[in-house]
Amino acid sequence: MKLHELQPAAGSKQTRTRRGRGLGSGLGKTAGRGQKGQNSRSGGGVRSGFEGGQMPLYRRLPKRGFNNIFAKEYAEVNVAQLNRFEDCATVDPVALIEAGILKNVRDGIRILGNGTLETKNLTVIANGFTKTAEEKITAAGGKVEVI
Repeated sequence: MKLHELQPAAGSKQTRTRRGRGLGSGLGKTAGRGQKGQNSRSGGGVRSGFEGGQMPLYRRLPKRGFNNIFAKEYAEVNVAQLNRFEDCATVDPVALIEAGILKNVRDGIRILGNGTLETKNLTVIANGFTKTAEEKITAAGGKVEVI
């Protein structure tokens, strides 16, 4: 087989049907839309969720709870994940992204106290710390800085 002999598998390529291009095409005149009505018009059809005038499902179901649009969403990092860094390193948002621990900083970084930290005097810079995380970092000889 040569490069110029390559062909797609039989039946895998189909020519698209061009609608409304004359009576002889089989899909001329009304282009398969029928005679009259809402769906025959350009821009016709109903909006999504419309159920023909019946009360739609999204209005029939009860609404519950409250969604605070001003709530801050923090990227969470556990203390155990900080073991990747060498001694005397400064751990800030940029360093966490470079290390592959975080992909997105979101509204800030919060350090959680899950796991153990080997004796490393890290300087951790973040938006928030839990009490246990702060204790573990300082016990290992590190410093905690709040942005």
